[in-house]
Amino acid sequence: MSFQDIFKSNFLENVTSVSVLDMVLAIVLAFGLGMFIFLVYKKTYSGVMYSSSFGTTLVALTMITTVVILAVTSNVVLSLGMVGALSIVRFRTAIKEPLDIAFLFWSIAVGIVLAAGMIPLAVIGSVVIGVILLVFVNRKSHKNPYIAVIRCDGHESEKKAAAFLAEKTERCVIKSKNAQKGSVELNMEIRLKDDNTDFVNALADMEGVQSAVLVSYNGDYMG
Repeated sequence: MSFQDIFKSNFLENVTSVSVLDMVLAIVLAFGLGMFIFLVYKKTYSGVMYSSSFGTTLVALTMITTVVILAVTSNVVLSLGMVGALSIVRFRTAIKEPLDIAFLFWSIAVGIVLAAGMIPLAVIGSVVIGVILLVFVNRKSHKNPYIAVIRCDGHESEKKAAAFLAEKTERCVIKSKNAQKGSVELNMEIRLKDDNTDFVNALADMEGVQSAVLVSYNGDYMG
């Protein structure tokens, strides 16, 4: 055994397995595309509470995936160990918005494609996906749904209120009904004919109607 064999290290041999230029280029591109994903997420977010930390996570996830795949592609033995290590990882953070899952997979996919050297695919694919999301997610319906919460004092006033709403709106469907002694509460999904909501004032002034509330509704939450 020679003197050089004593200090020979597989760890040091792996230092040059990925060139500095490849590392810098991949990380810079991952950061740029991660920022693009973050901006698309910010523009298309339509949930209740916007989380800036999730947007930052998208950028970090793109870069982290790129670094991991670079290491895996440079060493076959390392790739097998990485698969075993990642198989025991469990994430328990709840995803509140279904669209967030698409952004997470988008970030991971961009990191993998970049590290594989398919730069045109990563860039062009991200631009196409971003444009599609901006067009379809931000498209607003001309007839936004609303929920009318009406509290009446009996059956007769309930019938009059329902008939009044059916006359003043384009669509009126009962979503739920809560009946108690001396009080009936209706939750009705309605579609307005126009932007005029003065009929709510007239509804609240009807005899037997205790209160009338109109809130916007998107199918996930009311607000």
